[in-house]
Amino acid sequence: MFGIQGRLTLLFVVIVTLVLGISGTYAQYSLGHELEVSSQRLRQGVLTRLQTSLPSALWDLDKAKVDNIVAAEMLPPELVSIRVYDTSVGLFSGKLRNENGSVSSIENDAAVGGSPVVADLAYRDSGAAGASLKPVIVGRVVVNFSRAQIDATLAAEVRRKVTEVLLLDLILVAALALSLRIVFDPLKRLRDGLFDLATRGSDEVEELPDSRHDELGEVIRGFNAIQRKVKSNIQRIREAEDEARKSAQTTAKALDDLRRTQESLLQAERLASLGGLVAGVAHEINTPVGIALTSASVLMEATEKVHQSVASGNIKKSDIMRYLETAAESTRLIMNNAYRAAHLIHSFKQIAVDQVSEARRRFELRDYINEVVSSLQPKLKKTRITVSIACPPDIMLDSYPGALAQVITNLTLNCVEHAFDAGDEGRITIGVAQQADWIEMQVVDDGKGIPPDMLDKVFDPFVTTRRGQGGTGLGLNIVFNLIAKQFGGTITVSSILGQGASFVLRMPCVTPVDDPAVLQADARLHT
Repeated sequence: MFGIQGRLTLLFVVIVTLVLGISGTYAQYSLGHELEVSSQRLRQGVLTRLQTSLPSALWDLDKAKVDNIVAAEMLPPELVSIRVYDTSVGLFSGKLRNENGSVSSIENDAAVGGSPVVADLAYRDSGAAGASLKPVIVGRVVVNFSRAQIDATLAAEVRRKVTEVLLLDLILVAALALSLRIVFDPLKRLRDGLFDLATRGSDEVEELPDSRHDELGEVIRGFNAIQRKVKSNIQRIREAEDEARKSAQTTAKALDDLRRTQESLLQAERLASLGGLVAGVAHEINTPVGIALTSASVLMEATEKVHQSVASGNIKKSDIMRYLETAAESTRLIMNNAYRAAHLIHSFKQIAVDQVSEARRRFELRDYINEVVSSLQPKLKKTRITVSIACPPDIMLDSYPGALAQVITNLTLNCVEHAFDAGDEGRITIGVAQQADWIEMQVVDDGKGIPPDMLDKVFDPFVTTRRGQGGTGLGLNIVFNLIAKQFGGTITVSSILGQGASFVLRMPCVTPVDDPAVLQADARLHT
């Protein structure tokens, strides 16, 4: 690929060659036309002179005169031969130009080169009285003309033009090479400097000499100024990179601290939820245990009285019947309340173990939701809110029940705390539908609804409308993280202000375990 210098040289050579070629072609055409016109005039003049001078000499059969006239006309080199024919004798006289340019007589009517021109020779004799008589054809003349001179002249002109074009091209190439070198040598140094500046360190590139006092010198000085500016910018960039690196390290450390803090807050939130569950269950168990204890005390007191009556021998049938009634009622109360306490303890134990261990297992969904809602009854019974469950039976999940309990607990308590004011009557509905290998769970309330400006931020951490009143803003964020990361599902929220809110959860019946981190965590939990 030619460089700019080569392309400019080629362009100028082509332009000059074309211009000179067109000019030479026109000059060649003009010269050929002039030579043709001159040749035509020569032919016309030769024929006119021969037709004027030869008839009288031929009439008189003066061969010497005819030879002299023909020899005189043979001077121009374009004439090859002149042959004069008499009407009665035939070839009367003739001259032929030899190859060496000499002129000799023609002895026979042999073939002659060149293009022949034939003209009749008419003799006009004047009578005694001077009257003009009718001209008499006394012979004819054949003149052979040659184009060799014209062709030689044109060929010489072509050679001259070609030589001229070549010389001019050589001179132009040399002149352009010298003149463009003045321009392109500094440009090459500038190019090399730019390449070095782009590929090497700025400290390794030296400034170009700027001793020139022309336009290229201004360009070089501009390049040196740019180079100094680039070096300055690179130095500032390096300093900024060092600062950014230090800031990145500080930011990474702060981010790690923030993540640890967030994990601690999330764990604290979950443990706080579990603590609330423990307190509520303890309060609930207190009633049936107290009733059972009271019934046992009454039974023990009645038993002691009967024992005393038996020991003294004063036992009566009425005492025995009264004791049996007391024993039966006490036993019924003890059994019922013990069963109630056992049910509460079983539900609490399952939910508490699931939330602490986060072990994966298969479980039936409807029963598990009932157990979670039962564990929330200590808090729910203080309100006028009812929770209804609409879940088909026999929906089996292979998942993390503890995390699901956390999700249901947070969503339900979020509705209790935010959707209703204290003393309001309301309803929370937990609906479940199975769609192939997925389940869709809806937690819907008929409370106040969520303000439009909060809808897009309800799952963000630390976003709460009850800051300063015990709200941390982590409940729904925990739900979002569990659904998205642990269950591989999605959760969306919709709400109309004054008409309640709806949380829609979609998750697979079998939680995917192809995430190495999840598999590793699950393996640690099972061991």
